[in-house]
Amino acid sequence: MSPKVFIIILNWNNWPDLQECLESLKDNDYPNYQIVIVDNGSEQKPELPNLDIKIIYNKENLGFSGGNNIGIRYALEQKTDYVLLLNNDTIVSKDFLSKLIKAGEGNKEFGILGPKIYFYEDKNRIWSAGGKINWLYNKGTMRGHDQIDQGQYDSPVISAKISQRRPASGMGGPASGWQETEYMTGCCLLIKRQVIETIGLMPEEYFLYYEDTDWSLKAKQAGFKCIFVPGAKIWHKISRSALAESSSYIYYHIRNGLILAKKYAPWYIKPCVHLDAIWRIKKQIFKLIFLSQKRAWAKYILLGIKDFYFNKTGKYENWH
Repeated sequence: MSPKVFIIILNWNNWPDLQECLESLKDNDYPNYQIVIVDNGSEQKPELPNLDIKIIYNKENLGFSGGNNIGIRYALEQKTDYVLLLNNDTIVSKDFLSKLIKAGEGNKEFGILGPKIYFYEDKNRIWSAGGKINWLYNKGTMRGHDQIDQGQYDSPVISAKISQRRPASGMGGPASGWQETEYMTGCCLLIKRQVIETIGLMPEEYFLYYEDTDWSLKAKQAGFKCIFVPGAKIWHKISRSALAESSSYIYYHIRNGLILAKKYAPWYIKPCVHLDAIWRIKKQIFKLIFLSQKRAWAKYILLGIKDFYFNKTGKYENWH
């Protein structure tokens, strides 16, 4: 029998996109899955297609990790073999889950797996082909981001050991293109039950952004690999031209990047992280004084740095 997969979809005030996501899941060819929607305190209740779906309603917004952890706990109680985290603003290909499971079953060390993700509005332009971490800039980046897909990420070039190892039961092989990557984005992330039981649930100190990177790094520390599966494909509804850039985006990226570096950066990088923070503080003070058009950004960058050093984690409660 095929391994059981629980698909956890976190929703917050975005039922129209969620409905399209669910419609695409109806056509997927994997035979053994259960959808769990975790509503993170939305104002409106859903109108869902006729699917066998479990819905869990949170009374408040628990953030990305907190909301997903509600669904993950439920999936573990139901004896799932895998958990798939999937953004509600995605559309999936018919065989995406089958290919992810095939890779997961192909090697015991493969703990976290993810697909090739494209922009929804530009169907052949890559949003993510695995993740890389730049400790000097204290952030994670998505490999291949904004590139037209010409097969440049389909060959197993990251980890030669993976491409040369013979998979179990004759699955996969060099032609599969499975590749080890530094982290997997939570937009679509498949994780084995064994990994969750070993490393625990998603870390909740971030509230939003970087919790998927933390989880991936923790899994790697425990001896598991993060694997990019280029044959599995989905599309993500995010505007490629959008300037990212709400106050919450700025605050959480600054603070959480520092939290991640404190936990996982190489020892020789950590002093540079603090020096960079000092430099950023000086730059933002200059902006506050002399550049009125950049004062809002400067304020939340400074706030993120301050809260990191005062050990303030989780949700920032004082948005206006």
